[in-house]
Amino acid sequence: MVDEWHSWFGTFNGVVLLTMIALPPAALLVWVLARRRTAAGDPHAWRRSVAEAGIVYGTVPWMWMIMLPGDQAGAVPGRVSLVPLRDLVTVLGAGPLTVVVQVVGNLLVFAALGFFGPIRFAALASVTRVLLLAAGCSVLVEVAQYALRLDRVSSVDDVLLNTAGAGLAALASHRWWRPPFPIFRLL
Repeated sequence: MVDEWHSWFGTFNGVVLLTMIALPPAALLVWVLARRRTAAGDPHAWRRSVAEAGIVYGTVPWMWMIMLPGDQAGAVPGRVSLVPLRDLVTVLGAGPLTVVVQVVGNLLVFAALGFFGPIRFAALASVTRVLLLAAGCSVLVEVAQYALRLDRVSSVDDVLLNTAGAGLAALASHRWWRPPFPIFRLL
């Protein structure tokens, strides 16, 4: 039973499957939240609802994937790589598919948070704040991977790439950030 569960949900394909299955409920949740907020008079109902669902929908699958245990989870001690760019250089020598999967995957881990966070929360309407939040979250993930002995390498390169991805996503959404105080039109 456990092996069957792992084959469905404990692999990359399982995460993709869960993400596709979760899309209709996520869209329904956005619609319900936006309708309730609109009825309550919230002028930013859709913006808030899409941003909240986007943060969760775009981050949870990546968290699930990077917290999946390796083949020897619990049996081997955690490994740490604190020298910046060492793991990245190793990945670059592994072949183009590995580079794309590792680099792009790490850039996407907190991209949804970086993209939607400043849209939803005025306090995050700064690339510096997004970078600090993403770096903090990434450090927590790497520490958890080490502490839980998931048979993964806790690497400073992952922190750098996760943070860079959130920062780039924040820059991409900058045009939709709202000012901290509403601008009133006189006419």
